[in-house]
Amino acid sequence: MEEEMNVKDLRKRVPYQIQRDVLDELSVDQVAEKSDFKISTKEKLRDAVRCTGPRFKSCFLSFVPLLAWLPRYPFRENAIGDLISGISVGIMHLPQGMAYALLAAVPPVFGLYSSFYPILIYFIFGTSKHISVGTYAVMSVMIGSVTERLAPDSDFMIPGNDTNSTTLDIVGRDAERVKIAATVTFLSGIFQLLLGVVRFGFVVTYLSEPLVRAYTTAAAIHVIVSQLKYSFGINPQRYSGPLSLIYTVIEICALLGKTNIGTLVVSIVTILGLVAAKELSALAARKIPVPIPVELITIIVATVVSWQMDLKTEYGVEVVGEIPSGLQAPVAPAVSLLGSMVGDAFALAVVGYGIAISLGRIFALKYAYKVDSNQELIALGLSNSIGGLFNCFAISCSMSRSMVQVSTGGKSQVAGAISAVVILVILLKIGELFEELPKEYILYICVLAAIIYVNLQGMMKQFGDICSLWRTNKVDMVVWVMTMILTVLFNPDLGLAASIAFSILTVVFRTQLPKYSILGQVPGTDIYRPVEDYHQVKEIPGIMIFRSSATLYFANAEMYIDALYEKTGVDVAKLLSHKKKLEAKRLRKEKKAAKKAKKEAKKRAKEAAVKAAKEPQFSDTDESEEEPELSHAEANGDVNKLSVKEPKDVATVEVGPDPDTTLPRAIILDLSPVNFLDTVGVKTLRNIYKDYGEAGVQVYLCGCQRGVVESMEKGDFFSETVTKSILFSSVHDAVLYSQQGNSKEVMQGTHL
Repeated sequence: MEEEMNVKDLRKRVPYQIQRDVLDELSVDQVAEKSDFKISTKEKLRDAVRCTGPRFKSCFLSFVPLLAWLPRYPFRENAIGDLISGISVGIMHLPQGMAYALLAAVPPVFGLYSSFYPILIYFIFGTSKHISVGTYAVMSVMIGSVTERLAPDSDFMIPGNDTNSTTLDIVGRDAERVKIAATVTFLSGIFQLLLGVVRFGFVVTYLSEPLVRAYTTAAAIHVIVSQLKYSFGINPQRYSGPLSLIYTVIEICALLGKTNIGTLVVSIVTILGLVAAKELSALAARKIPVPIPVELITIIVATVVSWQMDLKTEYGVEVVGEIPSGLQAPVAPAVSLLGSMVGDAFALAVVGYGIAISLGRIFALKYAYKVDSNQELIALGLSNSIGGLFNCFAISCSMSRSMVQVSTGGKSQVAGAISAVVILVILLKIGELFEELPKEYILYICVLAAIIYVNLQGMMKQFGDICSLWRTNKVDMVVWVMTMILTVLFNPDLGLAASIAFSILTVVFRTQLPKYSILGQVPGTDIYRPVEDYHQVKEIPGIMIFRSSATLYFANAEMYIDALYEKTGVDVAKLLSHKKKLEAKRLRKEKKAAKKAKKEAKKRAKEAAVKAAKEPQFSDTDESEEEPELSHAEANGDVNKLSVKEPKDVATVEVGPDPDTTLPRAIILDLSPVNFLDTVGVKTLRNIYKDYGEAGVQVYLCGCQRGVVESMEKGDFFSETVTKSILFSSVHDAVLYSQQGNSKEVMQGTHL
């Protein structure tokens, strides 16, 4: 530590000196030999479509990453870890797939299908080594909102045996909901494929981490509310659209008096048992190499209890019912339904991709490899579109399963493939496992709801983000809170759009409210810092250096000018207005004085003419020379045609005041934070240069990036009188240039 401190002190004391000419933009272009070479659009297009052998191979391997990494798979190092990890994650897929199928409002077995087909597709086309794709609570509840909206229970009520009674056609309803879920999943996969093909992976940049975490937290609230009816054994009315969550909570509170006690007891016992078991599993994680399959044990215990105690008959506890085994043949999507679910499918595509790529990048950064954002779109798109043909519902990645996959030794996509094999075995053998049990006593639905509650506890812990964001970044905290509120009120689909819009607005607001500063020089250096932030930083006499922390464009151009006037203390608009008033006043006085002089001259000429007519004529040349010479008009007394040369001392013209010594000699605009200029920004700079120039203040620009200079060239900023000589690479160059009376033969000696 002491050696490090000595090195730092030594580095601080190392002096250096730079001696060079002051360089403006033109000089820099000449010294650095600026290149004007540009690739034409035609050449870019030709290069993009050119196909060579190595390029085709690279494109093909990037499209099918499995062919690139599998031949180099380190079997000895990774095989055991991937095997244990795959089995552990596969066991987790069973209870989570069945539970999340309830959120999607489809039979539980379709959750197992969604844990099999998409995983195999992602194994072939995905680029993340550690995420576990499959069913996910947020995606499932979004699917459920679509299936329940397009296939409500009221559409499947059939007349009963009694005259006024009706019964629910559960088989028909479930078949229709499966068709809807598969169709919207297929369409969301097509959207992801299209976005991946057009290289639209950057769309995830609009999903900031606070937004994603708040969105998943709000979606978890939707999930919990949707499962309360199973925990209390009640049947509230279904609401859709904005504020549907609020209406549902009010309806549930009104129906609490009809709670099924048996269902509530089973739910509470299951939740407490799961929480306790997970805590014990976490404590034993250091000693046991594989996690304890708590959810699977819970399902087995609940199934046995359902069989032995017959709570369905005694207390009316609802059960899942028949669970078929085996795989199903692919089915074409319902094309007639596509038009009614375009918005839902696009929301599913964006949310699923955003969650997967966010988690994938976290693991990629931790384990030093790269995740291709565009290829991830293609992989998820193929997983969903092909999965939709096999009656799967939309998938993403799960944080809990991914953490288990990493903690149990998973190092590649092989672990995901092994978990898919585990699900395949379960799908083929699940009928045999339950065939000894009566179909009506297989599994309590409230147990699956309890599993969902416990798995969501990690998302609910994300409420702690509010405190941490309050300390680090209050704008991100506002984004978090607003995202959660908007998603809770407007449902996950509309809530996502509103949250992204609000997040983008915060960026716009931050560019409209940047920090404006007057810079001063750090003594003895060429470093300039805001004078309000440092005690030893001093302003350069006669020079104002102005900087904005944001770029300059149409949304903040007017505020930029106002801040410049305020910070420099020079309101050019008022100054020019005052100058014009003084000029007008001077012209009025000159005109009035000229008029008065002309009037006096006419009067004197008239008096002279009258006097000449009365007095006798003398031949004395000396006396006649003393009189003013009169023209023929003057002699005839025509005063209106008199033209008398005005004496020099007849009238005095009042000149303007002396130049204002309080004005700075020059103003330097530091444009280093500006990364682009639009037409309004160029016009703003042109007006600033013109107005201050008319006020007698020279304006210089420094730190301009090449794109900014090109925008100024295209925007006709430069002219015969305004050249690149007012542009400088650094603030110090501009300061020295303005200090030496615009002489560029200045040598800079800087000692640090």
